[in-house]
Amino acid sequence: MDKIAVVILNWNGCEMLRSFLPSVVRYSKTEGAKIYVADNGSTDASVDMLRQEFPDVHLIILKENLGFAEGYNLALQQVSAEYVVLLNSDVEVTGHWLAPLVSYMDAHPEVAACQPKIRSWRQKELFEYAGAAGGFIDRYGYPFCRGRIMSAVEKDNGQYDTVVPVFWATGAALFIRRKDYLDAGGLDERFFAHMEEIDLCWRLRARGRMLVCVPQSTVYHVGGATLKKENPHKTFLNFRNNLVMLYKNLPQEELGPVMRVRAVLDYVAALSFLLKGQLPNMWAVLRARRAFHLLRPSFADARKENLKKTSLPMIPERVKSSILVGFYLRGKKFFSQL
Repeated sequence: MDKIAVVILNWNGCEMLRSFLPSVVRYSKTEGAKIYVADNGSTDASVDMLRQEFPDVHLIILKENLGFAEGYNLALQQVSAEYVVLLNSDVEVTGHWLAPLVSYMDAHPEVAACQPKIRSWRQKELFEYAGAAGGFIDRYGYPFCRGRIMSAVEKDNGQYDTVVPVFWATGAALFIRRKDYLDAGGLDERFFAHMEEIDLCWRLRARGRMLVCVPQSTVYHVGGATLKKENPHKTFLNFRNNLVMLYKNLPQEELGPVMRVRAVLDYVAALSFLLKGQLPNMWAVLRARRAFHLLRPSFADARKENLKKTSLPMIPERVKSSILVGFYLRGKKFFSQL
């Protein structure tokens, strides 16, 4: 068995791979990692390019675009390593990026997964929106990070350079024990894309496993390379999957109250999109709520299983207040103010 497998999921990302895979090859192979690209049914020149320009990278061919979740689930069945890294194709890694992650995980068997510090590739002094220095979640399911709350992204001045427990580690660079990944059931393939890594981390944390950010490792993430921030389909997936995640994982006594508040907040979000003239995003929110209600019965068994296996119902890294209230009404724009 190998020590580390770095697995990059690709779909029609030929030029993205050309740009970012060289840093992964350069800085990962020297640390004993095998590098895999799992191609998710690309129709561009990705596979031919990889065979010609990166012959030492291991190829996993998937027959069609199965999405982030199912694509990784199938890819990880084809690797054998103690640790696997789910790495986005638009991530530039840095020298010795794996060493701090491996060292920490080797010394802390109670930790299932970790992430490096994620900074923006476009503005390298800033944290990156989706991950920053470790992820958290509020009472109503809204994710935020050390270094990013809502739309406010901080400059990295070393203020979050300590290793801390987190609620979720970003799927852009998720370093996880393969055994923990498989024991928890992997990513939920029904999500297709977005929120699936938070759902996985919630399951792990509720079952007593820990997650941390190890900021001594740094990578740079482009972000939004597959679906842009204001893409209505991304809005739909984020809202639908967030509701599904809450339903799957919330303690029974919180399910009703939280879902009632979320209904109000979602309709406020739809109204906000309407007032901004973003009608496709408004409809995406409304469609997401309808889709959730149609899907909800199919997730009942998953909810029962999660509650049955829960050993830590009150997760410390799940903030008990509303991040929206703190951000919009109390002016708390930075993680250090919480």
